[in-house]
Amino acid sequence: MRSSTLQLDAMVSIKAHIPEDAMSASLLGTERTGHGARIREDGLIATIGYVINEAENVWIGTNHGALVPGFVVGYDFDSGFGLVKPTMPIEGPTLELGSTATLSIGDPVTVTGSGTVDQIVHADVVAKQEFAGRWEYLLDEAIFTTPPHDSWSGAALIDGHGRLCGLGSLLIQGFETDDDSSAANMFVPIDLLEPIVDDICEHGRRSAPPRPWLGVLVHEDHNDQLTIVGVYRNCPADKAGLKPGDVILRVDDAPVRSLANMFRRIWNLGRAGVEVPISVMRDSETLTTVIESNDRATFQRIGTVQ
Repeated sequence: MRSSTLQLDAMVSIKAHIPEDAMSASLLGTERTGHGARIREDGLIATIGYVINEAENVWIGTNHGALVPGFVVGYDFDSGFGLVKPTMPIEGPTLELGSTATLSIGDPVTVTGSGTVDQIVHADVVAKQEFAGRWEYLLDEAIFTTPPHDSWSGAALIDGHGRLCGLGSLLIQGFETDDDSSAANMFVPIDLLEPIVDDICEHGRRSAPPRPWLGVLVHEDHNDQLTIVGVYRNCPADKAGLKPGDVILRVDDAPVRSLANMFRRIWNLGRAGVEVPISVMRDSETLTTVIESNDRATFQRIGTVQ
């Protein structure tokens, strides 16, 4: 296993400033901090994308006190990964990429942020399962670990051989396992980055056609009811007349059973720009409309991408 010191030295801190008029500012704030992992000798750093999404300024810090400006290489909406680089060389090792396929429930792992040894948490894998996020986001299989790391944004999930297997995305309270209910960290598998990293470095995004995006935040309750809790102004759902409080019933005339099921139905209709027929319940009345979907990137600030 690579030493804890080498793992820490491969991590960097990331601070980003996002303009107040950015689409993500109201939800994620304008001052964001997180961690990143050096994955290439050319300085390429992988982080969780929301830390640097629409960033106007990025600063990268090392464990040896260096602090340099950086820039956003690109962002992938499907996986949630972001890539950044410093504007000048910074010293430090890289982390070898591993795979979550090698991890099993019960395996010991290390969750590592940037900074001192108190950023290292020894944890166990407690689940590998589907995850759907209300912001039109879906992972077929995410990794969950306990005990949780308090500074999880972009923290590295490292296996017993010192390999990077994922990056931290969320802290989930009351996460239920077969044995217990407790707080857990959710990690995005690094496996999702490897096939698209060259595309992002070259184009700022993956080369595959973008998924249709509506511009809604949808909450799934314990009864699988899907309620719109946010609508981005002037985005496709807003233009189609959807409102917070609407309960989504059907997509393309088929009932939706869960958040994941709804996203898959929408994405299976075609690429961004496809029309999405949708039925909602509002004030005990069923309303049907057609949303002209769009590419999410169209509504994002370019930020510091070079």
